[in-house]
Amino acid sequence: MNFDVKRRLMLKGSMVAGMATVAAAAGLLSPTSVLAAWPKAAFDAKSIDSAMSTLLGSSAATNSGDIKIKAPSIAENGAVVNVVVSTKIPDVESISILVEKNGTPLAFTADLAKTVDAFVKTRVKLGKTSKVIGVVKAGGKIFSANKVVKVTVGGCGG
Repeated sequence: MNFDVKRRLMLKGSMVAGMATVAAAAGLLSPTSVLAAWPKAAFDAKSIDSAMSTLLGSSAATNSGDIKIKAPSIAENGAVVNVVVSTKIPDVESISILVEKNGTPLAFTADLAKTVDAFVKTRVKLGKTSKVIGVVKAGGKIFSANKVVKVTVGGCGG
């Protein structure tokens, strides 16, 4: 990419950001309109079945070995646990992460353009030792895998 193209892209991006700032300041762009697709009811759900039903239309998921969850087996600090969910299932529509023993189990969700080799990486909070569940919606079907993450107090194995 040459310098002129990069300069044009930077100018366009600056103009769009400026217009969005002015629109927000004028009250024309409200957070509720920006977050219209936010699945509030799913994030407010108190059980895994309720969160999945609200988010995906069903709580029935097929266990799949094609979903990989990368998370520590022991987390010294449950407030910040790195989690990666990846899959080679074709036509992935969404990937969600649920934590079994959290008060609100849905920790993360992302809608994806139908893709293969999909993955998400985020940090989640675990209130205590719990199953971390990766849920993949692909081809209209729901698949899941899980991994137990032990939360210790100060790394002492408690």
